[in-house]
Amino acid sequence: MAASRRCAAVPAATLALVAALLMSAPAAAEVAAAGRYPPLAPGLSFDHYKKSCPKAESIVKDFLKAAIRQNVGLAAALIRLHFHDCFVQGCDASILLDSTPTEKSEQEAGPNLTLRPAAFKAINDIRDHLEKACGRVVSCADIVALAARDSVQLGGGPAYRVPLGRRDSLKPASQDTVNGALPAPTSKVTTLLGALSKINLDATDLVALSGGHTVGIAHCSSFENRLFPTQDATMNQRFAGHLKLTCPVVGTVNTTVNDIRTPNTFDNKYYVDLLNREGLFTSDQDLFTDGRTRPIVENFARSQKAFFEQFIFSYVKMGQIQVLTGSQGQIRANCSARNAGSNDDLPWSVVESVVDAAESLVL
Repeated sequence: MAASRRCAAVPAATLALVAALLMSAPAAAEVAAAGRYPPLAPGLSFDHYKKSCPKAESIVKDFLKAAIRQNVGLAAALIRLHFHDCFVQGCDASILLDSTPTEKSEQEAGPNLTLRPAAFKAINDIRDHLEKACGRVVSCADIVALAARDSVQLGGGPAYRVPLGRRDSLKPASQDTVNGALPAPTSKVTTLLGALSKINLDATDLVALSGGHTVGIAHCSSFENRLFPTQDATMNQRFAGHLKLTCPVVGTVNTTVNDIRTPNTFDNKYYVDLLNREGLFTSDQDLFTDGRTRPIVENFARSQKAFFEQFIFSYVKMGQIQVLTGSQGQIRANCSARNAGSNDDLPWSVVESVVDAAESLVL
C-alpha cells in the first residue's frame, strides 16, 4: 500500500516521508515542561492557584484520565473546544454559554455545530469537582485550557505548563463574529494567514496549531468539496477512493478520522499525511502545497520533537489571546451560564482603559 502512494515527481517529499516513518516516536517526556514559552499576558501566571486551589491541576487531570479511558474521542473534542473558544473574542469561555431568550449561543454558529456535547459536559463536571475541593475560584476559561493541555498529553503528546488566571466573559460573541473568526476548512493558506494575523499568530503558529488535526474526526461536509464534482488534483487518488467509500455523494452524513495513520494518538503523523497528499481538508493539504508553509510541514514530518516544541509555544500563545484577568469578567458558578445579577451591558465587570485592553492581547 505504501508503495502505491509514492510520488515520484516529488523526491524531496518522498525522502522526508521515509525519514519520518523510520523515526521511532519519541516519548512525550522528551519535550520538557520547562521548554520554550511565549511571554505571559499580564495577569496570568503558572502558579495562579498555588494558594487558592493547590490541587486544581491534578483534579482536572485525574478526571480526564478516567473520562478519556471511557471515551477516547473526548481528548480531540476538548482540544478543539479550546481552539474555538480562543479564536472568537479570546480565551474567555464564551463558547460554553448556552443561548438565552435574548442571546444566541456561539454554539449555534455554523463552525461550532459539530463541537461534541461530551466536551461541554466534561468542562462542567470538572468545574463541579473543583468547586467541591476549593470553592468557586477556578474559572471555566482556565478549565478549558487545562483540559486541552491534559488531552494533548494523555493522547501521547507533550507535557507542558499552562499559564492561569483567566476570567470568564459575561457575553457570547455574535453569530457574525464567530463566522468571521473561524476560517472554513475550505480555506487556503492566504486566507488562513490573514485570519490568524488578526490575533497575532504567524505561519509557524498556523502549521503547528493545525497539527491538532492529528486526532479527531471530520464530517463529510467539511471536505466533500475536494471529492465532488471532480477530485482535487492535490489529493492522493487512492486516498480519495477510500474517502468516497465513507462519503459516496454530496451531503452524506458520515465521519472519518482526521489522521489515517494514528487517529487516536497525538503525534506528527498528520504532517506525514500531508506529504503523501492525504490531508483531509483544503486547509490541511494547502499547508504542503503553499511554498510559505511547506518547509515547516516537512520539518515537522521529519521531527516529532520539533513539532512538539513548536506546538507548546504556539498553543500557549494562542491560549492567551485577549484574556480577561483581575477584576474583568467573572468566575462562573455554571460554565454554561453567566452568574445571576451580572451586568448585561458590559463585556466585563469593569471598563478597561485602552492601554489595558491592548496589553491583554497575546504577546
